Amino acid sequence: MGSVPKLTPADAVAAVRNPLAFIADRWTPDPRTVRRAALAALVMSVVIVVTGGAVRLTGSGLGCPTWPECTDGSLTPTNALSYHSAIEFTNRMLTYVLCAAVGWAIIAARSEKPHRRSLTRLGWAQFWIVMGNAILGGIVVLVGLNPYTVAAHFLLATALITVAAVMWQRTREGDGRPRLLVGKAVQQLVWALVAVSSLLIAAGTVVTGAGPHPGDSGEVERIDVSWSGVAELHAVFAWIVVSLTFALWFFLKGVGAPQGPRDRVRDLFLILLGQGVIGYVQYFTHLPTVLVGLHMFGSCLVWIGVLRVLLSLRERAEVSADVPVQSYDAVSASIAGPK
Repeated sequence: MGSVPKLTPADAVAAVRNPLAFIADRWTPDPRTVRRAALAALVMSVVIVVTGGAVRLTGSGLGCPTWPECTDGSLTPTNALSYHSAIEFTNRMLTYVLCAAVGWAIIAARSEKPHRRSLTRLGWAQFWIVMGNAILGGIVVLVGLNPYTVAAHFLLATALITVAAVMWQRTREGDGRPRLLVGKAVQQLVWALVAVSSLLIAAGTVVTGAGPHPGDSGEVERIDVSWSGVAELHAVFAWIVVSLTFALWFFLKGVGAPQGPRDRVRDLFLILLGQGVIGYVQYFTHLPTVLVGLHMFGSCLVWIGVLRVLLSLRERAEVSADVPVQSYDAVSASIAGPK
């Protein structure tokens, strides 16, 4: 085991002025470490959504009735509060775990050699989304779980998952120019899939805002629409997503597209099947809390699956000083792209 280098006063000053540069000068992580750090941030971004759902499903949304304190004069739950306070407070504390995961991803990306500025920016984007959503979460509490703020809270969490998923993908590829693996027709079909999936998620927030799980046992405002009608619209979007995925898989297979995009579409289709089963069972069993929680987890997996399909349409090689990276013309007449 090597000796630990002594920390000089100059080192201490440098660490205070720019801690990321200080660490990067003294640590070079293995590429697997960077990938694992990015994956940890992605996993925690999903965990915080699921635990936030648990807060709502247990009626603990106002377990800590104020923010940033849990109750007036106390940052933590007091004996006078119920177990709902413990649930809400635990979810708040998990935000710090999420911040630690994102911080690890930023440090690992900043310390990688050579330094990839794109990865560091994606890490910082996650950090600022977390900070923004933490403030929005406080507003949700202060306005008594207004359903529109709750929906915005979930959508911002989905944005966090998006950036985390992109960063995780970028850690597994180089910084060369993107080389498209499919033709324009496939790209358009995938972008249609992304668009309808976005509508599916947005409709899901309306179902939540109008449904029977307001997040607290007290009087909570609900979105004044027919819950069953919005749920049926949500199901229509779901069927469109399933149909697009099914058609995309057959199309890619028929034109001999690369294995990567085909595998990602297959994975998405399997996730959609599981999510669809859960969705219909919870609908006909009047939304039991366990199934609603599983459905929220499934919605995160569906969105990650859609993003992985989109990101699988191109590849990035390592940047080389000697051999320029060739890019494929997206306007080519080829349907499947290069073989």
